[in-house]
Amino acid sequence: MRIGDVRHPERAGAGKPLDGVRVLAVEQMQALPYATQLLAQLGAEVVKVEPPERGDAGRHSQPALTDKDGRRVGATYLRNNLGKQSIAIDLKRAEGRALFERLVPHFDVVADNLRPGTMDALGIGPDAIAKLAPRAIYLAISGFGARGESPYRDWPAYAPVAEAMGGLYEPNRRGDAPPPVVVAGALGDIATSLFAVIGVQAALRHRERTGLGQLVDVALYDSMIAVSDMPPFLWSMGAPERWASSGSIGICAAFRAKDGFFVVAIFREHQFERLAHGIGKSQWIADPRFATREDWARQTEPIVRPALEDWARDKTKLEAAHALCELGVVAGPSNGAADLWNDPHVRARDMLHEVPRPDGGRDLLVVGNPVKLSRVAEGPLAPFPSLGEHTDRVLRAELGLADDALARLREQGVIG
Repeated sequence: MRIGDVRHPERAGAGKPLDGVRVLAVEQMQALPYATQLLAQLGAEVVKVEPPERGDAGRHSQPALTDKDGRRVGATYLRNNLGKQSIAIDLKRAEGRALFERLVPHFDVVADNLRPGTMDALGIGPDAIAKLAPRAIYLAISGFGARGESPYRDWPAYAPVAEAMGGLYEPNRRGDAPPPVVVAGALGDIATSLFAVIGVQAALRHRERTGLGQLVDVALYDSMIAVSDMPPFLWSMGAPERWASSGSIGICAAFRAKDGFFVVAIFREHQFERLAHGIGKSQWIADPRFATREDWARQTEPIVRPALEDWARDKTKLEAAHALCELGVVAGPSNGAADLWNDPHVRARDMLHEVPRPDGGRDLLVVGNPVKLSRVAEGPLAPFPSLGEHTDRVLRAELGLADDALARLREQGVIG
């Protein structure tokens, strides 16, 4: 799906679920920007507040390209800011904070993911915003919470740290080896973003009844505890934490096909029987070495792997997965980016947005909205904004600032 496209235009007359909701976001990197990008996909108007000159820290990530304004802009920014407006205001200056305070009453949601206390120190934190605009919802995303209950409140946090602390890694540690740290996708950021979107929508619904806004406080650590729910639950039942990982219960592993790998997940007896029959190993069903689900895990490497990979050696990973699924065995190919690009499911569900590069070259691929609504058209979505691209437009429209006032503020370095 390309920027500007509309899927199911016959549904466009119904509008979007969040049409009319306005979001003012002081955001950086991914956890909040992904949340506000999703809110924009659902119809909200999102105005992103960035520091003049340097902008969102995500602009300085790698790889990078040259934006239409001649600035270098990095991958973290590029994939988390579709459909937004960017205004450049220096919130460290009193004049900049005054502009921000004047903007607040025009918005339904004010959001930040700076380190806790930063917005309070500037005089524009949740308590100050509540006095300025009692109906405003304040979304705060942080590593360990915005209100100071946590002993880790002042710690900086990136997704891998929250993932580790939340229990995602430890079950996958073997012996004295360090646990694997996975950064191919910022699960901690994305999961936190999803909980933030849920919180904002819940607060909007609550405001309909009460007329009041409130603080929506979402922590990466809390979000990862929720996502990694199995380890504490298993521990509370007296079961080993490692049961939350692959290789302890059932057959859950990646197996080689002729062009890559496919993953098989078998946790039920009928699934095991179907696998055994399907690959010509019916004798496994009565074999005492496969008597329990724990036994299946123990025999995955010495017995199941060679047999299953021999069965799959003339099949592509997709063919192997398809054949197993037809048997009633849960399986799927282990996909790379090229596989996703060519996958008919991904195209049918519009799960990759093609975003033209401002400096030419191959289109960027930004993930689509996984929430499909039967009465709502999908798109159109605007590209990511350049730094401060909408400063003048927003300040004119919301605050009535004239050209001479904008020029004076720009000359003073208050806006960019």
